[in-house]
Amino acid sequence: AAAVFAILLSASFSVADEEGDKLKGVKCPVSGKAVVADKTVDYKEGKVYFCCPGCPGAFGKDTAKFAAKANHQLVQTGQYEGAKCPLSGRALNKDATVDVAGVEVTFCCPNCQGKVADAEGDEQINLAFNDQAFAKGFKPVKKDQ
Repeated sequence: AAAVFAILLSASFSVADEEGDKLKGVKCPVSGKAVVADKTVDYKEGKVYFCCPGCPGAFGKDTAKFAAKANHQLVQTGQYEGAKCPLSGRALNKDATVDVAGVEVTFCCPNCQGKVADAEGDEQINLAFNDQAFAKGFKPVKKDQ
């Protein structure tokens, strides 16, 4: 019985570790603090993670205010992936990428890449992940069924 318990215990830790690894470095779109696995809201075709019980309510009251950071988080946590240039909607050029707050974003050309590369901080996140750019450039990651 102890061996079965040890196996079940290690299996539950590996799932928790996997969730923790996925959230390492992920910031709450409301506060900017580190997120926790059990504070989430369903958003688009994924989940947005928060730091505390109060932030989901603030997010729900003004989702548009936090949309770019929430969209960024959906990509950062592997729930969405780049499909087209977020600025133009054209095909991706693997040589035109920019790290946007820890997320590698690919663009169609050096012009679009440069617009985002020249921006800083929240302006960079807003350019690459605002709702219009997100709709043009990103798609949900298909889960194996």
